Amino acid sequence: MPFIISKVNVPISKEQEIQLKARLGKAIELVPGKSEEYLLTGFEENYHLYLRGDDSQPIAYIKASIFGNEGHYGYDKLTMEITKIFGEILGIAPHHVYVKYDDIQGWGVNGMYFDRNQYME
Repeated sequence: MPFIISKVNVPISKEQEIQLKARLGKAIELVPGKSEEYLLTGFEENYHLYLRGDDSQPIAYIKASIFGNEGHYGYDKLTMEITKIFGEILGIAPHHVYVKYDDIQGWGVNGMYFDRNQYME
């Protein structure tokens, strides 16, 4: 039950959005037990981002919220792949791609609640 939301300070065309969604869908497989089948993605374009007080360069802030992976397995590879994806599709330099990970403790979907303690690694 991963969720990846991206905030970038550049425009995203529909074609680029589809490419990002598809590539993130493959990338999430780098985290054991995760797949595009349950991946939720979101994109915020033209977001006001400043790095060191400057907004003149393309910047990305990506938050990946992942359930049931307290050991953070695959995060190193996922970070590299996310950085590559946003560089290739949106032209954002690797040193301007920031990825934050949130460990989801509980998750609700389809009227059901899932607690991480029920799904320990």
